Amino acid sequence: MKALVISGGGSKGAFAGGVAQYLIEALKRDYQLYIGTSTGSLLTSHLALQKIDKIKNVYTSVTNDSIFDVCPFVVKQKHGSQNIAINHISVMFNFLRGSKTFGESHNLKKLIEETLTVEEFNELKQSSKDVVVTVSNLSLNQVEYKSIKDFGYEEFVEWIWISCNYTPFMTLVKKNGCEYADGGLGNMVPIEEAINRGATEVDAIILQTEANQLNRLPSRNPFSLLTNMFTFMLDRIESQNIRIGKFTASHNDAIINFYFAPTVLTTNSLIFNKEKMTEWWQSGYNFAKFKNQEISQLET
Repeated sequence: MKALVISGGGSKGAFAGGVAQYLIEALKRDYQLYIGTSTGSLLTSHLALQKIDKIKNVYTSVTNDSIFDVCPFVVKQKHGSQNIAINHISVMFNFLRGSKTFGESHNLKKLIEETLTVEEFNELKQSSKDVVVTVSNLSLNQVEYKSIKDFGYEEFVEWIWISCNYTPFMTLVKKNGCEYADGGLGNMVPIEEAINRGATEVDAIILQTEANQLNRLPSRNPFSLLTNMFTFMLDRIESQNIRIGKFTASHNDAIINFYFAPTVLTTNSLIFNKEKMTEWWQSGYNFAKFKNQEISQLET
């Protein structure tokens, strides 16, 4: 059984979309299992339906306003680069409302509902393909995997949304008596779960470079320090997930084809820039094409 696994990575998901487009449309990869974390969860349903142009349009037109109803930061352009600073008014307003997070991402849930229709959900649920999203249960201190086969439309849409909620910058969701957050806090690259579900060949799209290519600039304010700390922790989690995935594959005679980002796409994946994400989608497609042509040449 073939599986497509897409890691978390916020706005960098545009690159993953381009890679997946080449694998599905050009190479005609027929996946029976799609597993995503965070931004990967947003992609998987549409990729399984082969509605690639539809999800591409979303990723290449989305803005911060499409994601946040309370945006906790402002983006400042300085010396040719984008920096973030805390939006004091929005954050204070959110705390006064009793929120536990700096920002709120209910607009993202609306976007998911507008993008994935009930008819598309039913078509996918009745098919032989399985779509699984990763969430973090903070109350029970465990990672959970939610299959489309086990839920109705409204609940599965909520699980997709929860998988993308990068707390404490986005909404913390209380569901079934537990607090849930971004799946990446527990498993950024769920290769092990794909193999445990029966995958014998996995195409894994990783939204960071294979080797560390980045020395971060000093934190400019408490907010940038917090984002740098979370990015550091998620990078460590991702590296561990990849090692566990390789170990599991070697003990189950499974094959993993890795697609790492060839360059650092952005230092802040919470910034959703339409022009950049359009470029990343195309570069993902071109990278997957180049990589597979290179493999073909080596085999001949």
